[in-house]
Order: sequence, then C-alpha cells, then structure tokens
Amino acid sequence: MTENIASSFASKITRLSPAKLNLFLHITGKRADGYHNLQTVFRLLDWGDYLHFSVSNDAVISTIASELSANQFCHQLLILDGAEAITTSIEDNLIFKAARALLASAIQSNTLPEQLAKVHITLDKHLPMGAGLGGGSSNAATTMLVLNEIWQLNFICDELIKIGATVGADVPIFIFGQDAIAMGIGEELTTIELPNQQYLVLTPNAHVNTAKLFAHPKLQRDIAPLSVATIQTQYANYVQTLTTPYHNVFTPVVTSLAPAVADALSYLQGLKAQALSTARMTGSGSAVFLPLDASMATNKKLMAKWIADAPCTAYIAGNLK
Repeated sequence: MTENIASSFASKITRLSPAKLNLFLHITGKRADGYHNLQTVFRLLDWGDYLHFSVSNDAVISTIASELSANQFCHQLLILDGAEAITTSIEDNLIFKAARALLASAIQSNTLPEQLAKVHITLDKHLPMGAGLGGGSSNAATTMLVLNEIWQLNFICDELIKIGATVGADVPIFIFGQDAIAMGIGEELTTIELPNQQYLVLTPNAHVNTAKLFAHPKLQRDIAPLSVATIQTQYANYVQTLTTPYHNVFTPVVTSLAPAVADALSYLQGLKAQALSTARMTGSGSAVFLPLDASMATNKKLMAKWIADAPCTAYIAGNLK
C-alpha cells in the first residue's frame, strides 16, 4: 500500500496556496451561535504562499488510530517546517489543525485506508499574517486537498468544505477553489464569473485583532441582505468601482484603529483618477487594494512607480485562472 502511494505521486508535491480578496464585505446580522452572517464576493489570486509535500516511503498502520486520539495520530503522520514564526506550537498551526480535522473525520466515518504515508510539509510563506488575504486559511485548505489525495481518504469537495469550516471560516472558499459569492459564515458558496483583472495590493505593517473588530461599537452589523441573483447581476457595482450599497463594513473601524492602513488606503485613493477604480480594504484588514484595467496593468513603468511610491510593501497580482 505504501509503495502504491509513493509511486502514484511525485516524491515532492508543490502547490500554490493562493491569497484572496473580498471585493466587498457586509455583515447582515448576528447568529444564535455567536458568529455573524456575512455576504461577500471572494476573488482568488495567482499570488500566495507555497506548500511542499514530501511523501515518505514510511507508513503508519491505521489500526493504531483506535488507540490514539486524532491529535496523536496526526503527530505520527506529519512533520511541519517553515511555520515556526507563526505559532510556537505545531498544534496551534492551521496546517496541523486541518490535517487533524481531516483524520478525525476519516476515523469517525471509518474510512481510513490500511496504511497512511508519513508526510513532511514545508511552508514557503509570502503572505503577511493578519492582512485579510486569507493566508492561514488557504494553507489549511491546500493541506486538506493534498492530504486527501495522498492518504486516499476520498472525501468529496462538499465534505471537505464542511470539515474545513470547523477549522476556520475562510477555509471553505479555498477548498472551493474558484471565485464565489459567500454567505453564512463564509461556507455557503455560489460560483460567480468575473472578468480577468490585475490588482495593486498594499500590505501595511499593521494588525487589529479580529475579535476586537467584531466587538467594536461602530461596526455596522445590520446590512440589508442581497440575493445571490442580485450580486451576480450587479457585479459592475463592485468589480472595478465600488458603488452603493456595496462596501466593506470593517474599513472605517480598521482605519480608525490602524493609521498605517489609513495611510495605505489614502495612497491608493490618490490614484483613483488614473486607475478609474475604487480602492478598498480586503477582509477585516490590513491589506488594501486597487483594481487595475488590463492596459494599465501592463504599463510596467507606471506600475513600478506606483510600487516604489507606496507607503508600504506593494505587489501586483492577478486573479487565479
């Protein structure tokens, strides 16, 4: 069984763990479970972290899972490098949590194969933490998708999305793997077709605690819900420019608490006349971005100037195709 696993995959599997942008972000109310209902459109980017999976010829017999917790079983199977600066304990890392949730679901459903290969995961981190780009959630989703194949667990996409939602609210979109309208806590996903675009993304060195943001008295939590059909047909109101009622409810709160975010957003707003688009914040911050039309994005001299003049680190990224 182990030889079959090792021979059916390259010894090292590398996957892009993409960033995401929220083209707008509304809160429509608070749920009974304490979470908030959201409405957003997720745009996946061709830029992000990379995860390298080295599949070992060594295997662990799955019968020992009955003697161990999912946590202990995961430690038997997984080595993680490159995440030391993110969490002091491997068990707190979303990559490990994703693998553990995957194994726990397989154990519960009694679908573990006889043997599972040991896997060494190396994280090549590029996305800043706390930027609203979904880096940790994307790492978790990428881990689940690849380990589901390596370990031959055979969970279908909908099952992986349900498991992923227990790890983090943004994990489902990265398992879904395409631009989508999201509702609920982010797990109710509907495909949306959007035009190709490039983005100027700024990542100021700032971070505001998410729990603090959700508890902030000035956060608007009662945006009138929009139907999926309305969001699908009104994409011109939030793709290039952002017009009423579309906005990001976190922007006024984050910019009041983090001057660096306010400065970065102000810089992009100053480019509006040239870009003919609306600068905005993604997620609950701190990254901000400016949509670019195709002709502008290919103007390398102009893009280099905008990046050089930016008050913080800046990138050009395109949508994931």
